[in-house]
Amino acid sequence: MRTRRRSDYCLRQDGAGSALNSLNKPRLDSSGVTKYDVYNMSSLPSSLIALLFSSIAVASTPAQTPNSKSPAPLKAMAELHPTAGNKVSGTVTFTEEADGVRVQANITGLIPGEHGFHVHEFGDCSAPDLASAGGHFNPTNKPHGGPDAAERHVGDMGNLQADASGTAKLSYVDHEISLSNDERSVIGRSVVVHAKADDLKSQPAGDSGARVACGIIGIAKNQ
Repeated sequence: MRTRRRSDYCLRQDGAGSALNSLNKPRLDSSGVTKYDVYNMSSLPSSLIALLFSSIAVASTPAQTPNSKSPAPLKAMAELHPTAGNKVSGTVTFTEEADGVRVQANITGLIPGEHGFHVHEFGDCSAPDLASAGGHFNPTNKPHGGPDAAERHVGDMGNLQADASGTAKLSYVDHEISLSNDERSVIGRSVVVHAKADDLKSQPAGDSGARVACGIIGIAKNQ
């Protein structure tokens, strides 16, 4: 049997280089010995060369992943229910923004005029007079004040202004309230509406009278 010579193979040792520089086609010669013909890239059709390079480019391109969506802002809501003899109802929402928490209220059934409006310490509206909600939410132990005061309870949200039909709407950004897991978080506490205006100065609660509606603040579903 004839011994195969190295020159009969013409093989490259680096597999990667052979894909780009030559194609090796096996054949049998007249004596039955396997030989390899070498095809140089210059002898291949240009369309085949382009196909080879495009296949390599596709294989080396990383998979594209969809852009990740920014997480939705935290949002909480309280649905207000009246005490006996009152018809106050509505919702108060709290939505996290870049510079604070936006408070939005839409309340009906009020006597026209101003009404104190606060976050209270406990999420418990079970008592007939709403005493179960506790005092104003005040984790930083500050004096009572208005929503823009330098020192205030975290729960001090000022007053609602009810129109002639008894409807009050409010929207403002609060810089003390938090929805995060910290001492200022109002999640699980309550919103209480009072019968009279908060004078924003009397201690400890602004002399805003009886509690006429209450709602527990819970995490809302983000749309």
